[in-house]
Amino acid sequence: MPVSPASTTADDRWRATHLGRVMGRALRRFDERVLFLMAHDANVPLALSNLAAREQIGAAHIHITRHLALKGSRLTELAAAAGMSKQAMGDLVAQCEAWDLVRREPDPLDARARRIVFTETGLLWLEAFRLAVARAETEFRAQVGTEVATVVALGLEAYASR
Repeated sequence: MPVSPASTTADDRWRATHLGRVMGRALRRFDERVLFLMAHDANVPLALSNLAAREQIGAAHIHITRHLALKGSRLTELAAAAGMSKQAMGDLVAQCEAWDLVRREPDPLDARARRIVFTETGLLWLEAFRLAVARAETEFRAQVGTEVATVVALGLEAYASR
Protein backbone atom coordinates (compact mmCIF):
# COMPACT_ATOMS: atom_id res chain seq x y z
CA MET A 1 0.00 0.00 0.00
CA PRO A 2 1.58 3.32 -1.03
CA VAL A 3 2.22 5.96 1.59
CA SER A 4 0.44 9.23 0.93
CA PRO A 5 2.31 12.54 1.34
CA ALA A 6 -0.28 13.64 3.91
CA SER A 7 0.50 10.68 6.19
CA THR A 8 4.24 11.43 6.19
CA THR A 9 3.85 15.11 7.07
CA ALA A 10 0.95 15.03 9.52
CA ASP A 11 3.19 14.16 12.47
CA ASP A 12 6.83 14.87 11.81
CA ARG A 13 8.05 14.93 15.43
CA TRP A 14 10.09 11.84 14.61
CA ARG A 15 12.44 14.06 12.59
CA ALA A 16 13.65 15.81 15.74
CA THR A 17 13.68 12.79 18.01
CA HIS A 18 15.17 9.92 16.01
CA LEU A 19 18.39 8.32 17.20
CA GLY A 20 20.60 10.03 14.60
CA ARG A 21 19.43 13.48 15.68
CA VAL A 22 19.89 12.64 19.37
CA MET A 23 23.41 11.34 18.72
CA GLY A 24 24.22 14.45 16.68
CA ARG A 25 23.03 16.79 19.43
CA ALA A 26 24.95 14.78 22.03
CA LEU A 27 28.13 14.95 19.95
CA ARG A 28 27.79 18.70 19.46
CA ARG A 29 27.22 19.19 23.20
CA PHE A 30 30.23 17.01 24.02
CA ASP A 31 32.50 18.84 21.54
CA GLU A 32 31.32 22.24 22.82
CA ARG A 33 32.15 21.18 26.38
CA VAL A 34 35.59 19.91 25.34
CA LEU A 35 36.34 23.19 23.54
CA PHE A 36 35.14 25.18 26.56
CA LEU A 37 37.44 23.21 28.85
CA MET A 38 40.35 23.68 26.44
CA ALA A 39 39.69 27.41 26.25
CA HIS A 40 40.08 27.58 30.01
CA ASP A 41 43.10 25.28 30.33
CA ALA A 42 46.15 27.12 31.66
CA ASN A 43 48.46 24.79 29.70
CA VAL A 44 46.97 25.76 26.33
CA PRO A 45 48.96 28.56 24.71
CA LEU A 46 47.16 31.85 25.29
CA ALA A 47 46.58 32.60 21.60
CA LEU A 48 44.84 29.24 21.11
CA SER A 49 42.91 29.60 24.34
CA ASN A 50 41.63 32.97 23.15
CA LEU A 51 40.66 31.54 19.76
CA ALA A 52 38.73 28.73 21.46
CA ALA A 53 37.07 31.13 23.91
CA ARG A 54 35.94 33.34 21.00
CA GLU A 55 34.65 30.23 19.18
CA GLN A 56 37.14 30.68 16.33
CA ILE A 57 38.26 27.09 16.85
CA GLY A 58 35.31 24.80 16.43
CA ALA A 59 34.26 21.22 16.10
CA ALA A 60 35.66 21.05 12.56
CA HIS A 61 39.15 21.80 13.88
CA ILE A 62 38.73 19.00 16.38
CA HIS A 63 38.79 16.61 13.39
CA ILE A 64 42.50 17.32 13.04
CA THR A 65 43.05 16.84 16.75
CA ARG A 66 41.12 13.55 16.71
CA HIS A 67 42.52 12.07 13.53
CA LEU A 68 46.08 13.30 12.95
CA ALA A 69 48.47 10.42 13.68
CA LEU A 70 51.23 11.19 16.18
CA LYS A 71 53.81 10.44 13.49
CA GLY A 72 51.92 12.53 10.95
CA SER A 73 49.43 11.86 8.19
CA ARG A 74 49.02 12.69 4.54
CA LEU A 75 46.19 15.08 3.76
CA THR A 76 44.21 12.37 1.98
CA GLU A 77 44.52 10.02 5.00
CA LEU A 78 43.46 12.77 7.38
CA ALA A 79 40.47 13.74 5.24
CA ALA A 80 39.35 10.12 4.91
CA ALA A 81 39.65 9.49 8.66
CA ALA A 82 37.55 12.60 9.39
CA GLY A 83 35.00 11.85 6.66
CA MET A 84 35.73 15.14 4.89
CA SER A 85 36.74 16.16 1.40
CA LYS A 86 40.43 16.69 0.74
CA GLN A 87 39.74 20.35 -0.07
CA ALA A 88 37.84 20.98 3.20
CA MET A 89 40.56 19.27 5.21
CA GLY A 90 43.19 21.30 3.34
CA ASP A 91 41.44 24.49 4.46
CA LEU A 92 41.42 23.30 8.09
CA VAL A 93 45.07 22.32 7.90
CA ALA A 94 45.95 25.77 6.51
CA GLN A 95 44.17 27.42 9.45
CA CYS A 96 45.87 25.12 11.92
CA GLU A 97 49.24 25.90 10.29
CA ALA A 98 48.58 29.62 10.78
CA TRP A 99 47.87 28.91 14.47
CA ASP A 100 51.08 26.82 14.76
CA LEU A 101 49.20 23.62 15.61
CA VAL A 102 50.56 21.67 12.63
CA ARG A 103 53.15 21.95 9.90
CA ARG A 104 53.69 20.24 6.57
CA GLU A 105 56.93 18.43 5.96
CA PRO A 106 58.27 16.06 3.31
CA ASP A 107 56.99 12.49 3.47
CA PRO A 108 59.97 10.19 4.04
CA LEU A 109 58.27 7.43 2.00
CA ASP A 110 57.32 9.53 -1.03
CA ALA A 111 59.27 12.62 -2.10
CA ARG A 112 56.22 13.94 -3.96
CA ALA A 113 53.98 13.83 -0.88
CA ARG A 114 53.79 15.97 2.25
CA ARG A 115 52.91 14.86 5.76
CA ILE A 116 51.03 16.96 8.27
CA VAL A 117 52.54 16.73 11.75
CA PHE A 118 51.83 18.33 15.10
CA THR A 119 54.11 21.18 16.16
CA GLU A 120 55.22 21.55 19.79
CA THR A 121 52.25 23.88 20.26
CA GLY A 122 50.04 21.29 18.59
CA LEU A 123 51.22 18.62 21.03
CA LEU A 124 50.29 20.92 23.93
CA TRP A 125 46.88 21.35 22.30
CA LEU A 126 46.57 17.57 21.89
CA GLU A 127 47.32 17.01 25.59
CA ALA A 128 44.75 19.65 26.56
CA PHE A 129 42.29 17.84 24.27
CA ARG A 130 43.01 14.52 26.01
CA LEU A 131 42.42 16.05 29.44
CA ALA A 132 39.27 17.87 28.33
CA VAL A 133 37.82 14.70 26.79
CA ALA A 134 38.53 12.78 30.01
CA ARG A 135 36.83 15.48 32.07
CA ALA A 136 33.82 15.69 29.73
CA GLU A 137 33.46 11.90 29.90
CA THR A 138 33.60 12.05 33.72
CA GLU A 139 30.91 14.75 33.70
CA PHE A 140 28.78 12.61 31.36
CA ARG A 141 29.10 9.63 33.72
CA ALA A 142 28.16 11.81 36.69
CA GLN A 143 25.11 13.17 34.89
CA VAL A 144 23.65 9.93 33.54
CA GLY A 145 25.13 7.42 35.99
CA THR A 146 27.94 4.93 35.56
CA GLU A 147 25.71 2.08 34.42
CA VAL A 148 23.95 4.12 31.74
CA ALA A 149 27.26 5.61 30.56
CA THR A 150 28.74 2.12 30.22
CA VAL A 151 25.74 0.84 28.26
CA VAL A 152 25.82 3.91 25.99
CA ALA A 153 29.56 3.48 25.33
CA LEU A 154 29.24 -0.24 24.63
CA GLY A 155 26.21 0.28 22.40
CA LEU A 156 27.87 3.02 20.38
CA GLU A 157 31.05 0.96 20.00
CA ALA A 158 29.05 -2.01 18.74
CA TYR A 159 27.03 0.16 16.36
CA ALA A 160 30.09 2.00 14.98
CA SER A 161 32.11 -1.17 14.43
CA ARG A 162 29.79 -2.57 11.78
